[in-house]
Amino acid sequence: MKNCTTQEKNTRRILLSACATTLAVAVTVGLPQPTRAASVTPPAVPDRLVPTGATAFFVGHAIGSQNYVCLPSGAGLKFVLFTPAATLFGDNEKQVITHYFSPNLGPIPPEVNGTIRATWQDSHDTSTVWASATQTAIHATDPEFVKEGAVAWLLLKVVGSQSGPIGSNKLTPTTFIQRVNTSGGLAPSTGCDSLADVGHEAFQPYTADYVFFTGGE
Repeated sequence: MKNCTTQEKNTRRILLSACATTLAVAVTVGLPQPTRAASVTPPAVPDRLVPTGATAFFVGHAIGSQNYVCLPSGAGLKFVLFTPAATLFGDNEKQVITHYFSPNLGPIPPEVNGTIRATWQDSHDTSTVWASATQTAIHATDPEFVKEGAVAWLLLKVVGSQSGPIGSNKLTPTTFIQRVNTSGGLAPSTGCDSLADVGHEAFQPYTADYVFFTGGE
């Protein structure tokens, strides 16, 4: 049998090293990579809706409905929001996030686990955030910003977050969410006038932009 020359041995070592490097790169690329939030320019809003020190990293364009139910309220009756139901699209017109109400399963103290909150879930990695639409929400109805007949613009503070099943975390860095550029969605002015109307539901079409922020206070 012919012995290998030194040159042949060196060539084999180089080839084996190259193969190992290629395999390592392929495995690394195939693993889930950390999400890096890109900065975006948020739209103009009233000053009180600007979260101090926060950076906008995503804007989603929502189409859906604000859903109300007629309930007793004080001495009378009123339509009460029981959930939004909206799909958020990116600038490429592809579905990216679903918006609704749900129990907060990833509370940030002092938030109580299971509290019903406004919810945004990524359509791909299922990372989820919950934000307060009541206690810490700041509302704006300024006519120079908000269209007539449109739901208020909001600044909501994130009070819960949860990664996807494989640790994916597109939405989990979110600290604040703005609802801006709204149209439609107000509760009806009629249809909740008598006891016979209690339980009557109204699904009011609306559109809005949701701006997601990270950082700030």
